[in-house]
Formats: sequence, C-alpha cells, structure tokens
Amino acid sequence: MARDRLSGDLVSGLALAALEAFIVVRARGWTYMGEDGPGPGFFPMWSGSIMVVLSLALVGRSVVAAPPASGAVKWREIGRALTCWIAFVVSITLMNLVGFAIAFALLTWFVIAFMARRPQRVALPVAIGGAALFHVVFVMLLQV
Repeated sequence: MARDRLSGDLVSGLALAALEAFIVVRARGWTYMGEDGPGPGFFPMWSGSIMVVLSLALVGRSVVAAPPASGAVKWREIGRALTCWIAFVVSITLMNLVGFAIAFALLTWFVIAFMARRPQRVALPVAIGGAALFHVVFVMLLQV
C-alpha cells in the first residue's frame, strides 16, 4: 500500500474495526437475552456490530477516495476537537458531583451553544429535553 494511502480515515477505521470486532467476540460469551430482557451481551453485540460495519465503510471510502492533499495543519479544527473532548471529560467528572442528568444537560448545552454556535433558544430546550428523555427512558421505563 502506498504511503499516501495511509490517511487518518484508513488507520483510524482499521483500528476501530479491530477494537469493535474484539468487543463483539467477547460479547458473544455473555448472556444476550435473559428472563428479564436484554442481558449484558445485548448492547455490546449490537453497538459493536454496527461500529464494525461503519468502520469498514470508512476504510472503504478512504481507499477509493483520492489521496488527501498535504497542507498546513488546521489548528482551529484541532482546537475545536480538543475543546469538545475536554468538555466530555469534564462532564464525566461532573457526573459524580451533580449526577448524570445535570452533567449530560451541561455537556449537550455546551456542544450546541458553543461548538455548533446555535442560539440559546435551541440549546437550552434540547439540553433539558435530552436529559429529561434519558431520565424517562432509563429511570422510569427501564428502572435502571
């Protein structure tokens, strides 16, 4: 394979496909469906399988696409990606202090308001509604 084909999409797609394939293989040994509903193998089996397909689609697209043009590092884009990652890490840290719903709502609000630059009239209802939806689905309906 030519060096110009070793794009980030190809390498990350292969790495993610390998990781997800490992997860699917491990999840096959877990209970898929139990007496009370989905077992511990249900979610990893489905999410892992879907991610393998999507990762391989990314690999295929990177192989078919023209090689990326070399150019200057786009520091603004890297900064935005790191900012989003840091916000995610902060929200995970906040979960132990303020609970999942508030940490998730804050993360959602930050991503919509600051990263996507949407108005507060959009960011606040989506953040609050998303946290409320998680509460209804997982706490009230699934009782977990």
